[in-house]
Amino acid sequence: MQTLNFEDAIRKIVAADERYQFDAYLFVQDAIDYTQKSLGRHKQEHKHVSGKELLDGIRDYALSKFGPMTPTLLSEWGIRSCEDFGEIVFNMIQHKQASQSETDSREDFKGGYDFDEVFRKPFLPAKRRSVEPKPAPAKMISQD
Repeated sequence: MQTLNFEDAIRKIVAADERYQFDAYLFVQDAIDYTQKSLGRHKQEHKHVSGKELLDGIRDYALSKFGPMTPTLLSEWGIRSCEDFGEIVFNMIQHKQASQSETDSREDFKGGYDFDEVFRKPFLPAKRRSVEPKPAPAKMISQD
């Protein structure tokens, strides 16, 4: 039996689970590699990263690669929360495109960070970052 290369395996995953675009999986794989390198694990036999480490790596990688376009791209790919990253990772694990330790679970990705806070807010003008928006004043309606 021939083993699938990574991209063929991802096409198979996307065909079975249409929630996330093909590019979302490529991005997560690149973010895994980025995280392993940033933690100095890319040359070690044990390259595993935890869910929290991966979320931090995904954040840093996305901001460095896509900057203010990050939220738009993630949304386009079907990713709207950290839990979506967990779903992608576990789809990859299920199809033998990523490894899992005994302690890894989807729960590791729950409540990781708010996308608006980490992907949008850093690119807002300084005044808008530090001040909560004020509600619009109520309009007076005259009864003439």
